[in-house]
Amino acid sequence: MRQRTEVLVIGGGPAGSTAAGLLARQGIEVTLLERDHFPRYHVGESLLPSLLPLLDVLGARETVEAHGFVRKTGALYGWGGQEWSLGFDEPGRPAAYSFQVIRSEFDHLLLSHARHQGADVREGVTVRRIDFEDGRPTAALWSDEGGRQGRITFGHLIDASGRAGVLAARRLRDRRFHDVFRNVAAWGYWRDAQPLPRAPEGAIGVFSLPQHGWLWAIPLHDDTLSVGLVTDKISFNKARRTHGSIEAVYHRALTEQPLLSPVLDQAYLSTGLKVESDYSYVSRNFCGPGYFLTGDAACFLDPLLSTGVHLAMYSATLTAACLASIRAGDIDEEHARRFYQNAYRHAYERLLILVSAFYRIHDGRDSYFRTAQTLSHRDQQELRLHESFLNIITGTDDLHDSRHSLLDHLHTALTRPRPGHSDHGLAGHGTSDMLPLPTRPDRPTAGLYLDLNPHPRLRHTARP
Repeated sequence: MRQRTEVLVIGGGPAGSTAAGLLARQGIEVTLLERDHFPRYHVGESLLPSLLPLLDVLGARETVEAHGFVRKTGALYGWGGQEWSLGFDEPGRPAAYSFQVIRSEFDHLLLSHARHQGADVREGVTVRRIDFEDGRPTAALWSDEGGRQGRITFGHLIDASGRAGVLAARRLRDRRFHDVFRNVAAWGYWRDAQPLPRAPEGAIGVFSLPQHGWLWAIPLHDDTLSVGLVTDKISFNKARRTHGSIEAVYHRALTEQPLLSPVLDQAYLSTGLKVESDYSYVSRNFCGPGYFLTGDAACFLDPLLSTGVHLAMYSATLTAACLASIRAGDIDEEHARRFYQNAYRHAYERLLILVSAFYRIHDGRDSYFRTAQTLSHRDQQELRLHESFLNIITGTDDLHDSRHSLLDHLHTALTRPRPGHSDHGLAGHGTSDMLPLPTRPDRPTAGLYLDLNPHPRLRHTARP
């Protein structure tokens, strides 16, 4: 282990691997410390088409294409009493497909790619403490599985350690938990399942339940079907007391969804169930002097629209652009941090509002679950709702910035069909529209925009 590095990355998931790979491709010295040994299990198997341009920038597209993951060409929804399918081949989409991945394999590909790009990747190494000098992180104390310990100093730090948040949660402690999306997920893997009916090839299935929660169904290339239940904690605990076990709650939910239950008629659950609580949180600051928080270390949303991996790689791309520009002397650190804070937080807030709007058309309109997934007034206090709304919907000059009615306006606008789209769900407003990379000089963020060629860098907009 070297004792000094230009950039230290904590965590080898999609956020850390992407940032490390992008920086190493530009000749920047990067050390990545990962607590586990890859491949390791992780949930979050359904990826968005907006991820493919990021794989292109990273130079990993060919590797991922060749691995054999299921190609995801769309989604099937049974939601709010309606059924509709969504294809990714519509004009203006970033790609006509994405992937359904086994995360242990996908994440391992990205970590190996970062290593091949020149990043010094160390697995089985845990960061125990971050030392600060004058408000800036300067060194990390680490230990490995053999009992060795050491200290590494650095110029910049990227915290990509996920929800554990080595820097974000343990040292900075500025996470704010939203009232919304305090949910529980329980899932397992099925064999001999039938294909989803009337669904695009390789599609994810997303199905609301009559009262409390929803189900996902994701086909994987090992011939299993990932099937998960998501519901609020109060309803989950009540059902568990009533039915006696998590397994009973899970299996009963499957029988309540008429679109999914026939798919599993002749199938069997080949694994035990995994359970995890999903909390929606956001850090007050996504970056600071000498550091950037990427992926789940900065914020966590909700599994509904499969945004986790994209937010991780999206934020990692922005981080790499900021650091490469700072180290090249093109942009000073303060301006780069302002760009990152605005760009990443805007992306998170747009998706937070979108997911909340989607939950409002849930089946059980009078149920506790539907109410529990709605942004509370406390949730809204620190959100730039009007600005986020304008980033989602155009033609809203007559919209008044009322904190009490803005979400109602947003829900109405999102469910009104766009030209050429059906009047189902969010009526053509997909997550691809919510996560545009800030690459347009005419729409800068904090006076800067992202230039992806030949490597991610920040550029000043031309001044008149």
